[in-house]
Amino acid sequence: MKRTATAVWNGSGKDGSGNLTTQSTTLNKTQYSFKSRFEQGVGTNPEELIAAAHAGCFLMKLSFVLGAAGFTPAESGADFGEHGGREFLWFPSFSVHGGCFGSVPKRTGSQALVKMDSRRRYQRMFR
Repeated sequence: MKRTATAVWNGSGKDGSGNLTTQSTTLNKTQYSFKSRFEQGVGTNPEELIAAAHAGCFLMKLSFVLGAAGFTPAESGADFGEHGGREFLWFPSFSVHGGCFGSVPKRTGSQALVKMDSRRRYQRMFR
């Protein structure tokens, strides 16, 4: 399945602004700017969208790993973050950090290793 997104930018790098639209229209002309990326402005930013993607992928993978072990999570959640650097505005550096929580009925303490192993594998993918 191919997914696409469109970005539009108006004005200069620091004073301009833009919008993002995804094929699914989950983002539909969603505002972003220098201030929303590097300060506390209104709108989203690429780092926030990357963090959301990582959290969603991690939880889906965790659900598959637990399912393969015979468990279905009642609920799970992830809290991921991106920290962008301002060293080079055209190619910023960033780091990924996160954690998760969940409730898996009928899981014993030793089976928690499945969850931990999945997290370690996920972290290695992004190093």
